Amino acid sequence: MPTFDKTKFDDQSEKELLNEWVKSFPSKNTKLMFELYQEMEKMETPEAKVYKAIDSLEALIQHNLSDLSKWTEKEKTFNLTYADARVEFSDFLKELRREIKKDTIIKLDEQRY
Repeated sequence: MPTFDKTKFDDQSEKELLNEWVKSFPSKNTKLMFELYQEMEKMETPEAKVYKAIDSLEALIQHNLSDLSKWTEKEKTFNLTYADARVEFSDFLKELRREIKKDTIIKLDEQRY
């Protein structure tokens, strides 16, 4: 499910599937995994912020690697704007985001020629 098409229903469905998956772990790991996912959801710790930023940046990188002929106009805008706020806490991640955006711009410019 593309990030820009997700609804609250999709988010809830993902959460339910994640909970079912984590419940299938050996019991000694289940509690720890639930705690880690709750930490990620709250986005309060540096680790959670890095996790979310990298998860978002990875989606952009995958998009840049995909066939541009399959991109919608919505996706073109998405790749130029998504995750900007998620990297604001880190100079390194802001620079990585700028480089990913440069790759997007190059890809979009290639389509014009």
